Amino acid sequence: MRLSELMRRSAHEIATLPALPRDPILAGLTLDSRKVRPGYLFAALPGSHHDGAAFVADAVDRGAVAILAAPDARLPALDPGIVVVRDANPRRRVALMAAAYTGLQPATIAAVTGTNGKSSIVHFVRQIWTTLGLRAASVGTLGIVSPGLTREAGLTTPDPVQLHEDLAILAREGVAHLAIEASSHGLDQHRLDGLRLSAAAFTNLTHEHLDYHASMDGYFTAKARLFDVLLPGDGTAIVNADSDRAEALAAICRRRGVRFWTYGIKGHEFRLLGDDPIPVGQHLKIEVLGTRYEVDLPLAGGFQASNALAALGLVVATGGDPARAVAALATMSGAPGRLQLVARHHVGAAVYVDYAHKPEALETVLRALRPFARGRLVVVFGCGGDRDRGKRPVMGEIATRLADRAIVTDDNPRNEDPAAVRAEIVRGIPADRTNWIEIGEGRRQAITAGMAELHSAGDLLLIAGKGHETGQTIAGVTYPFDDAEVTLDLAGRTASRAART
Repeated sequence: MRLSELMRRSAHEIATLPALPRDPILAGLTLDSRKVRPGYLFAALPGSHHDGAAFVADAVDRGAVAILAAPDARLPALDPGIVVVRDANPRRRVALMAAAYTGLQPATIAAVTGTNGKSSIVHFVRQIWTTLGLRAASVGTLGIVSPGLTREAGLTTPDPVQLHEDLAILAREGVAHLAIEASSHGLDQHRLDGLRLSAAAFTNLTHEHLDYHASMDGYFTAKARLFDVLLPGDGTAIVNADSDRAEALAAICRRRGVRFWTYGIKGHEFRLLGDDPIPVGQHLKIEVLGTRYEVDLPLAGGFQASNALAALGLVVATGGDPARAVAALATMSGAPGRLQLVARHHVGAAVYVDYAHKPEALETVLRALRPFARGRLVVVFGCGGDRDRGKRPVMGEIATRLADRAIVTDDNPRNEDPAAVRAEIVRGIPADRTNWIEIGEGRRQAITAGMAELHSAGDLLLIAGKGHETGQTIAGVTYPFDDAEVTLDLAGRTASRAART
């Protein structure tokens, strides 16, 4: 495709179409100078750690014939044959370019945003669609999951060039339905621009990512962009009526004429009437578009009932039969690392792994597990380094208030001193609480200590924070570490020891 044609197809409201000194045929485009091949356009985007302008010379050496940059980007002296495109919003421009260049997308795309629940919901949506006989995929924190393309995740929302390349592959493989996570970073950085959305869901907004967003209002503004800009006028918004941001999103959708459906305890179109714990999960009583249903959801936790309703909303909004979609909930499996039952101690106690690494998520999962803990509820957790420090003492208070025993350890310290991260967690624990210990000798040792706290079949252990992750980053180096695998190994060892006694 010639550059002029790509520019025309990717025009947006804040861009102009400059006169081009040359009109090369592009062989591709990329945001990474290391991926440049002869005939490529290189998008020199400003970043939080690196400025793409610093890599322009490398991109040209590798064969770039065009450079996309902001108006004020300081570029090196270039050969006159290199076309430079200046754009006031180069992030949006490159996303629209990527969409136009690849051209192909699944016909039906549903996006999910919010602080909590995104991974589970896209996982559920993909499963329901598949049960309905549709060829479906999901993209997000867990990577790409599809019938023909599976890849671990880098970012929750991939960069737009990679994303549109993946969507084209999925479409060529016959995937017609896609559920995708829309992170606040991805929305703010225009990574999802160019997607042809059919529906979008919002879960909630809790304390998170304030190391990136200036305030909770700024955080919400990034999330709301999914509904205010990206969801087309003929799309459907599925919003958690139990969230304090529901009315703000309703106002946006009313202004734009977007169909607005709500879910949850206060939901109108998708209402939770009851969620009674059962041995295999919970028995749901729900109302979908005025019709009442009952179904056994094989997953624990009230928040999973809420996630299931959001998934139902997206499926029904995109043409799925309500009765068949509800029935599909009975065969649902949880997303890896999302309240995942990974092992049982030799005494019969259940051990769960969950990705909860934020205050609201940790509180939600502990409250969800309490009805299933007939004995003691034990939690092993930590906080990530190089991330929002304000949540650390909050999580210390939550863990010691809601669990019978809390073990403070390391999550992903990254480039911070692990002891300093743990100290900030401990600072939030009231002085009169003694139901906790700190283990700084390693996360495996902390999980071992958690297993040792299990004395009866009614006890329950939650290992929180890392979920599906298979590595632990310490001092900038990522080492293999999988909470589920470690737990299974330790459970096997305890079983063996019990058998010998």
